[in-house]
Amino acid sequence: MSAGVAPLDVVTGAFSYSGSAIAGELLRAGRRVRTLTGHPERAPAGTSIEVRALNFTDPAELAASLQGTHTLYNTYWLRFARGALDHDVAVANSRTLFEAAAATQVQRIVHVSITKPSVDSPYPYFRGKAEVERILTQVGVSHAIVRPAILFGGDGVLVNNIAWLLRHLPVFAVGGRGRYRVRGIHIDDLARLCVELGGRGDRVVVDAVGPQSLTFRELVDVVRAAVGSRALVVPVAPILVPVLSQALGLVLHDTLLTRDEYRAMADGLADCDAPSTGRIAFTDWVAEHGWQLGRTYANELDRHFRLAPRTAPDSRH
Repeated sequence: MSAGVAPLDVVTGAFSYSGSAIAGELLRAGRRVRTLTGHPERAPAGTSIEVRALNFTDPAELAASLQGTHTLYNTYWLRFARGALDHDVAVANSRTLFEAAAATQVQRIVHVSITKPSVDSPYPYFRGKAEVERILTQVGVSHAIVRPAILFGGDGVLVNNIAWLLRHLPVFAVGGRGRYRVRGIHIDDLARLCVELGGRGDRVVVDAVGPQSLTFRELVDVVRAAVGSRALVVPVAPILVPVLSQALGLVLHDTLLTRDEYRAMADGLADCDAPSTGRIAFTDWVAEHGWQLGRTYANELDRHFRLAPRTAPDSRH
């Protein structure tokens, strides 16, 4: 590398949620950042990030876009199946990306996965994530695997839309007593962790979790108080949660919560007992930002599927 030229890192989906936070952290560290994105046309005017297409159908193009890369930060995934896109396709696309990285001698890959992935999981999301981790271990590139459960902060969808529902509905339904736990990490904490791991050389798997594990009911109550909602939070039979979510989704032209997402959360897959790798407490963040949460609804389908034709979403997180 020529003297005075900053090292090059590549981030998939640097204009999406987690990718944007990682790219920002890299730029502040003085790195040169390139993104592979399914929506090159969405690049902000005047951005300092180099933009390339995330084109899984052309491995040679992918390899050319990765040439000279020190670290690839991979946030690419699929939240739920839609049309011809499903988790098997996302796994195959991830293999193509990792093999292109190996072929161009990318020095390190930091891959954003999920807590508790398993090839035996009943949920395609978690099975697919486990398969992608397995593929990564076989391509021969130094790597770190980062496993968050849920993310909060920034322009994230989940907490914002819980707040929106609490602001606009007289009743908010919680499956059962809502005792299943979630342990989120702030998006900035995730970005700092990823960049730190990008600078290391060891193969490592890290649970990306914040300092608090809350029951889902506690999470809803915290958001409710912060936004000043008077909605009644009521328990409903767990089987009704996906039905109610689907009905609301029809009204909002969106997918709020899938059956698998609810069941996985109820099964405890959004929680773990690992040491905290984040500093920002969920309750503190919500208390500080409650005034702005839920002011507008964040439509997942608009963000990732409707705005332009594409081969796959940039980022699940």
